[in-house]
This record gives sequence, structure tokens and C-alpha cells, in this order.
Amino acid sequence: MSAPAPSGRSPRVLVGYDGSRSAVNAVEAAAQLLPAADATVLHLWEPPFASPELRARLAGRARGLEELGRLLETEGRAEAERLVGNGVALARAAGWDAEPLVRRTFGGDGYQFARTAEELGADLVVVGSRGLGGVRAALGSVSELVVQVSPVPVLVVPRPLTTAEWTAAAEGPVLVGTDGSPGAERAAAAVRALLPDREHLLVTVTGGDGVPEEGAGDPGVLRVRCSGRAGSARGTAATLAETAAARRAAVVVVGSRGHSASHELLVGSVPTALLHCAHRPVLVVPSSPVPGAPA
Repeated sequence: MSAPAPSGRSPRVLVGYDGSRSAVNAVEAAAQLLPAADATVLHLWEPPFASPELRARLAGRARGLEELGRLLETEGRAEAERLVGNGVALARAAGWDAEPLVRRTFGGDGYQFARTAEELGADLVVVGSRGLGGVRAALGSVSELVVQVSPVPVLVVPRPLTTAEWTAAAEGPVLVGTDGSPGAERAAAAVRALLPDREHLLVTVTGGDGVPEEGAGDPGVLRVRCSGRAGSARGTAATLAETAAARRAAVVVVGSRGHSASHELLVGSVPTALLHCAHRPVLVVPSSPVPGAPA
């Protein structure tokens, strides 16, 4: 059954596609969650506008730097258009209505994704996570930057997914982390709009060892004790990820509190921590109102 957008139409999805296995994985997993969508497959075209192999061949043909620049421009755009065409074919094979979009960029891919999503009126941005570790992970990846600056919800799909995680993506419930904040309420509203046909499981992470729980809480919310340091972003994220695995959830959903990108990268947050520990798609809903959802 198709997942309607807030207005009853199919959701508008902006998909980042660079031809990598991570990007292919993201399209296939997102299509499991949203069986029908109007997708724009975006490829950001960066200098020097061609693969290293093609640049080497063109350098041998050019009679000067000016001609080499023209050749790189022409062949690079053609190469980018063929690449994004592959992404469109993949999205259509998955059941989506899809169109290509190629844009030149000179860095700042995360901001370009966010700007494009706003321009197109997208309901959702889909990006793959390359599973970066070490120093590069500490500095943040493109997917993390998209999450921090996007004005619309962002679905980040890790790679690889196991057979059980693929099965969960197709039929599992949606786990929504909630703490009673306005951001959490917006996240729940976004899930109701984007994934109305899935079971929704609201989860609150309570205090860890030595930290008392406060009250009984909402009977419709599952309360889970933090498995790590109480109150820490990593502890909360790890607990949500563990609960999602135990419940065979299709996706983990959290709201962003709207910190600046620099603050998120230096201090960390539950969404950022989830991107590094959840072995299933993570949907992050921004603190600003979601199109079609209650304010």
C-alpha cells in the first residue's frame, strides 16, 4: 500500500546519488519504507568534472589548457548525466516516479542538498552513510551535515544491512524516540504523515544506574532504561538502537533540537550518535515545522 504524503499525494523525495554502493543501498532501503514516491535523484557534479581515467585521456588529446578545460566540462557533464540516469533507473525499478537532477558544486555538499530540498519543496531527503570511522567520523560526514542543516526530514541509510534488517525495512514497525519535547512531537507528527501504514512504537529512554525514573509516564510510551551513561547522547542513542534491533524496527526516528552545525560536530547529539551506532535507517526530523504536519 502506498504511503501518502501529508496532503494525500505521494511524498516528494530528494535522493542523493553518486553511483556508490552506499547510494544504491539507500535507494533500495528507502523504497522499502516508502513504496511510492515522486523522487528527484540528485547528483552533485564537482571539479575536475570527470573521473581520473577520463581526465588522463583528455589531457593527451588537448592542445592546450583552454581546450582541456572545455573537454573536461563537456565530458564531465556527460559522465554526470549518465551516472544520475543510472540512479533514476534504479529508483523507477523500485517503484518510484523519478527524474534526474545534476548540479555543479564546489564543495559544501551538505548545504547544497539542504538548499535543493527547500527549493523543490521536498518532504524527505534520502542519503546513504558510508560508515566512516576514526578522524573522518569525528569531523562529520556529508550525511551528518545534511542532517544538521536540512529544513526537511532526512533519512540516512547505513551500509551494509543484514538480511534481518532488510526484512525489517520492508515490514517492521517505526521506532520513535520521544522525551516529551516539541522536537519529539514534531518527529512523531512527521512519522504519522510519511509512514502512516506502519506500526508506530514510541520509546522514552529513562535514567541509568542510580538515576531515578520520574513518574509512570504516558501508558502508550515504552520506557527503556539507558544502557550507557545516563543523560548522555551516546547512551541514549545506543539504547534506542538496541531497542530497535530487539523490536525488529524498520527505522529509528528522532527529532533534532536545532543546534548549529558547529555545536553538533563538537558536542554531539542523539541524532549524530545514532548515525554511528544504529545498524538500520535513521530518520531525523528538524526542529522547524515539517511541511504538512501540525505546527
